Amino acid sequence: MVDWIPKTRLGHMVLNGEITTMSDALATKLPLREAEIVDILLPDLQDEVIDMNMVQRMTDSGRRVRFAVTCIVGNGDGFIGMGRAKGKEVGPTIKKAIDNAKLNIIEIKRGCGSWECGCGTVHSLPFEVIGRSGSVTVYLRPAPRGIGLAVGDVAKSLLTIAGVHDSWGFATGNTKTKVNYCMATFDALRQTAKIRVTEQQAEKLKIASGPIGIANSDSTQAGDGDYREE
Repeated sequence: MVDWIPKTRLGHMVLNGEITTMSDALATKLPLREAEIVDILLPDLQDEVIDMNMVQRMTDSGRRVRFAVTCIVGNGDGFIGMGRAKGKEVGPTIKKAIDNAKLNIIEIKRGCGSWECGCGTVHSLPFEVIGRSGSVTVYLRPAPRGIGLAVGDVAKSLLTIAGVHDSWGFATGNTKTKVNYCMATFDALRQTAKIRVTEQQAEKLKIASGPIGIANSDSTQAGDGDYREE
């Protein structure tokens, strides 16, 4: 990272120490065009390959093979990104998809929006959100603490890497298409960032945007265990 020479205004601000958190970087509304910015501001970023398809095409010179990869990245504490890439080799294509996911990173809102809970910790979603992509529509709803992620496998991967511990969810459409399922879930999480809330609503539902810290996250998970034992 020492050899990185920023080419954008946001990159220069990060390298000079004017911006020290990912929340501040996104708040500037400047375009995020360098993956190194995310590497500096979120050093604990995790990545996961959601879908990888091999596409073959016959030409006059022979058979051509290309790969289409869908990846997600997140820090498990309020940030998540999704990216896709195509290429001739698996390794470089996965790296390109991860870099694209870093450039599409968003900050989500979390809270305790379930009427069954009221624990006051940031463990679930603050309200119901709906995401769409192609024929797939994903509905995510707040769940009481201890329920876990009652959603499909693809949606569970996105919610886990985003830092959501409890949620109800279901999907309609052709959910076997993992790419559309992933994009619809990502669109639903993006809705939490788009919806504006008042200070009274944020206080009542314990809504927090972005990171909440390791200590709060650990206490939430500990509470989940106590809830299940009861």
